[in-house]
Amino acid sequence: MFTGFLCMVFSSLIDNELSWDTSDWESAWDGGDNKEGESTDNNKTGQSTSKDPWLQDCVVSLSPCSDLLVVAREHRAAFLSAKWRTDDSGREEMTLAVSWSGTLSSEEGECVSSAICIPLASQKRSSTGRPDWTCVVVGFTSGYVRFYTESGVLLLAQLLHEDPVLRLKCRTYEIPRHPGVTEQHEELSILYPGAMVTIDGFSLFQSLRACRNQVARAAAAGSDVIQPPPLAYKKWGLQDMDTIVDHSSVGIMTLCVFDQMKNASILGGFSASVKGSPPAMSQYVTVGAGPYMGFYYAVEGSSQPLLSHVALAVASKLTSALFSAASGWLGWNKNKTEEEAVQKQKPKVEPATPLGIRFGLPDSRRHGESICLSPCNTLAGVTDDFGRVTLLDLARGIAIRMWKGYRDAQLGWLQIPEERGDREFSPSASLPRRHALFLVIYAPRRGILEVWAMQQGPRVGAFTVGKHCRLLYAGYRLMGVNSVTSQGWQLHTQQVCLMDPSTGVLRTVNVPFHLALSDKKSEQAKDMHLVKRLTTLLKSRDVESILLDIKHPAIKKQALESLLSNKNAPVSCLTNITCALHDTLKQKDPEEVDIALLQLCSSQLKLLQLYTDIHQLHSAADVEASTENTESGVRAGHESRLRTCSCLSFAGNFLFWGCLCGKSPRHKVCDTLQQAGISPQQLLSLLLSVWLQREKEVLQKPVESVRNLHTLLVALSNMKGAVEESWDPQSISPWWQQVRCTCIQSHNAAAALLAALVAHRAAKASITSRADSKLQSEWEAVSLELEQWVVCVRQLEDVLVLQTLLLVPPLQGAAGGATVQCSIKTLLEGGTGGIADSVSKWVFRQSMAPERLKEILQKRENTDGDYKQHKEEEEGNEEKDQKDPDRTAVCQRFPHSLSPDLLFAHCCWEYVVQWNKDPEEGRYLCWAVEHLKLISSPHIQLGISTMMWSTFIVKRFSAAAFLMEKDVGIGDKAMTSFLGCCVQLLQVLMEADSAVEEVSAPELSVEEAWCGAEGPASIAELALDQRGVHFPLVQHHCLLASLLHAAMTFSLRVKPLSLFDSKGKNAFFRDLTTIQLMPSGDMDPGLVSLRQEFLLRVLTGWVEAIDDFSSSASGSPTLPSTGPRADWWPSMCLELGSLLQVNPDILRRHLVCELYNQGLDLRAEEVMLEVEDKDVLGSQLLVLTGQRLSYSLLHSQSQTQAAMELLARLPPTLCTWLKAMDPSELRCPLVPLPQTSRLVGRLIEMLPEKHAQYSLALHLLEAIEALTTED
Repeated sequence: MFTGFLCMVFSSLIDNELSWDTSDWESAWDGGDNKEGESTDNNKTGQSTSKDPWLQDCVVSLSPCSDLLVVAREHRAAFLSAKWRTDDSGREEMTLAVSWSGTLSSEEGECVSSAICIPLASQKRSSTGRPDWTCVVVGFTSGYVRFYTESGVLLLAQLLHEDPVLRLKCRTYEIPRHPGVTEQHEELSILYPGAMVTIDGFSLFQSLRACRNQVARAAAAGSDVIQPPPLAYKKWGLQDMDTIVDHSSVGIMTLCVFDQMKNASILGGFSASVKGSPPAMSQYVTVGAGPYMGFYYAVEGSSQPLLSHVALAVASKLTSALFSAASGWLGWNKNKTEEEAVQKQKPKVEPATPLGIRFGLPDSRRHGESICLSPCNTLAGVTDDFGRVTLLDLARGIAIRMWKGYRDAQLGWLQIPEERGDREFSPSASLPRRHALFLVIYAPRRGILEVWAMQQGPRVGAFTVGKHCRLLYAGYRLMGVNSVTSQGWQLHTQQVCLMDPSTGVLRTVNVPFHLALSDKKSEQAKDMHLVKRLTTLLKSRDVESILLDIKHPAIKKQALESLLSNKNAPVSCLTNITCALHDTLKQKDPEEVDIALLQLCSSQLKLLQLYTDIHQLHSAADVEASTENTESGVRAGHESRLRTCSCLSFAGNFLFWGCLCGKSPRHKVCDTLQQAGISPQQLLSLLLSVWLQREKEVLQKPVESVRNLHTLLVALSNMKGAVEESWDPQSISPWWQQVRCTCIQSHNAAAALLAALVAHRAAKASITSRADSKLQSEWEAVSLELEQWVVCVRQLEDVLVLQTLLLVPPLQGAAGGATVQCSIKTLLEGGTGGIADSVSKWVFRQSMAPERLKEILQKRENTDGDYKQHKEEEEGNEEKDQKDPDRTAVCQRFPHSLSPDLLFAHCCWEYVVQWNKDPEEGRYLCWAVEHLKLISSPHIQLGISTMMWSTFIVKRFSAAAFLMEKDVGIGDKAMTSFLGCCVQLLQVLMEADSAVEEVSAPELSVEEAWCGAEGPASIAELALDQRGVHFPLVQHHCLLASLLHAAMTFSLRVKPLSLFDSKGKNAFFRDLTTIQLMPSGDMDPGLVSLRQEFLLRVLTGWVEAIDDFSSSASGSPTLPSTGPRADWWPSMCLELGSLLQVNPDILRRHLVCELYNQGLDLRAEEVMLEVEDKDVLGSQLLVLTGQRLSYSLLHSQSQTQAAMELLARLPPTLCTWLKAMDPSELRCPLVPLPQTSRLVGRLIEMLPEKHAQYSLALHLLEAIEALTTED
């Protein structure tokens, strides 16, 4: 039931807040008695009808960040992690879902007795206060304390005391709010029946990080075990108290001189000596019985911390388990025998340091049940078996307040900082920020949650909740934070939460700060209450009197804004309320009136009047049917958006869309807007925003829309304040510059181009009329202003063409991705390479092959050479396939920005960037190299190759060289492709470096209209700025890449770095622009032998690969250009042999023998022509021929009588030699006899007559000819 209930219940909201029960405040202000009212409908979660309150039997812990919940019972537990989900209404909500469940206990009979979730702070500089991960600490009845990750992975376990763990509590760093406050250290405290252990927080943080890192390493690559730092802890034996059930570690405190002398006198008597400075002490408070509460003080330095060696929970590939003889151990991936052996040996448990009680609160009949420490470490709440809640002053050691009638109560604390708005009304505004402290008490017997102000404050809130809920209060925040790392952090933690098992809802409790300022008749609290009443009464009654009753101007302003943003309030009602408030403010003394509130009333009155006037014009023209009903939701939505001015698009639609459609009187609307006092610049912004955002509707009727836009634009230009009368014709007009800026920033290129053309014409007419009125010709003004429009229109035309290309949807199966939105502004900010970068991203989305892009660019060049000749062909192609856009049009608009070399460079970089995001897509890197090869300028080619190598390639390449595939993050297939691309990249790099001196560097340019680009340099410009490379070092890396590629292609087990001496190894993975000490002279013969063996294995692998290809294909097939069957592998091995000081003739002879061994005689004869040492090759082939003949005569399954007779006629020497041959070494023993006869003929030609085996070759020839004749 437990696990099933978790799955059902805890997919719950985490951010629901409890609403305040304010009925008692209302009755107090209305003159009635203070009665405990019921909560609002929103917080009624319902009484649990379950007869089995299972949650009370569970150990529950919630992380202070509310992202992990642990529920445990007996030996099982479930971890619930926070996840986002979308509900049925489309609203995203945070839920807690089971992420891990299972058994936690390791020893027989032990159960979970306590648990806490400790979020650990991230050590990254970019962290803003979110935890890096959360550690789950679980205490058991066996005395063990075990530490787990969020996914249930055991990190470490400690046995510090052989009694059941009663409570686990944590204290984390808090920024001191006042100078002189002692800075508290982080610690984890563990309570046992007779002892208490405190683990230093810094030591625990480092050990947990080390254990978690070791888990990650072992899971990834099985690296060696690294011993983490030991845990530093102190163990105290709490004496003079009969029973202890709970505790609180208050922290380090320093007594004043008087208290120091008082304590010395009490403890040491009259003659006691007093130290010069008060000692620092750690204070611990316990609750239980005999006495009811106990106070313990441990002087710092009185006990040295113990070191508990941490045993890792990870077994590496080399070690199956690691055990520590000190205080703790763990096992992971152990077999059953090992586990039993570990359980039998108990670790050493250090004895506790005795700590006597300083004093206590004796009450023989009262038994304490729990203690809850306040965030400020000065107060604590204690519950007992008499149903009392006691407030304890920890500094004085006395009880200062007691509540009765709270049996089985659960406690929590809220520390609320002062809000900025509250700070304005505070008489101590110049002092540090204040904090209010509240005690939260949950009484399950009564089903009520109460909030009390401290220390002697009233109850400020009460909520009716279920009787089986659980109050969750952590009392700590993130571990691993200090005064340096916490600077600028926003700690996202919840203080008190209430979990209701009947509904599965987790609620947070928040209290306004002002509730702690004074009693219930506080004016500010009353004003806040009136604001809430105002909100609830908006739909049903007049709210004018309530608004006028509010005293504080800031709260009155908040209430007015709430009214104006309400959708359901009629315009007439809003006008009357605002007018009444405005008149009231006018009647007051000017010195007592809040200027901001008065200005808000005035501006809102004007806006309401404007809405009324414009609405009447639209209604008269019958623009929208929905505007006929002023109470409709659509109208109200327009009102709300217009009044708040939160969205220009809705305001622009309301004011100008009817005019643009030709359904509203344009001139009357403009006159009304001018009379409202709105600046022409704001109206122009609204007009352009609605024009640009409704591009599709505009393009449906472009002629009519453009005509209406021209009319509105001219009307706005003629308004007072639009174009200044004193405008200097030799300067740019700010009015028209605003239009240009809006068009430049717009992503809707078509609408922006139409707006620019309309504005260009209007500006030209305006300038001409001004010149005519002055009876003179302003040539400079005309050319200066209109030149800006010419450039803007040209840029918008270019952007429209480019955007048309970018909006072409990708083909089915292409990479796809988000469409790049472009505008003049984004292209200019993208620098000189912004245009090419946009096109390169489109090329990637289309999955366009490099050769296809090359064809398009060549078509552009042909079109530029003879435009008329190819125009008809292009039109014919468009008619054949209208879906394929004319990509050459973009290249024609940007002849410089999209030059072939620049575009290939950006495409190359885009593909390598995408490959770096997903290294398994080897195709991306291959196409990046192909784009690189198409660059014609060796200078650009060299620079991009160098940047690719240093930025993306060398790190993974070095990892591959050390055979660390798991760290490379690439599979075998992708790794082979990656290494092949590395070889090609380095070859391109060497070729470009050789050709740089022969060709001058290209001069990059941009189109005249785009000369104002400001932004990052293009990839080509960065490439030209790169330093030259050291050719021998590049060749050295290319050699290694070729060896690695061969090893991966043919699955050869070899350590490539072992094929190089110390100088060669040290030169690898260095900057290619530096000069390194390279290997020189003759190599060690042993090293040369290893190299030769590797190359021979590569040739053997290639022969075996092409044999499979030849057998599957008919005839004499042509070998492919890539893969293990590529025809260039033999030539590459010979080239590598010359670089590795391996005799190439040995490689050729081996290749000939392997080809004959595979039965590929024709290919072997081609290679045989290049062999220099024919004698050695002849001897090798003689053995191979003997093996073939031996198979035919002695080992074939179908031996003929003729073959047996021939064997009897052979010379004894030849017969003995044939019997000694082993045909099993042949991979293809069954070869046609004519081929073998041809091979023997070649042997006789190669071997000289004086050769020792020449006669044997003749006998072989005679035997094969006789056997052929018999067949």
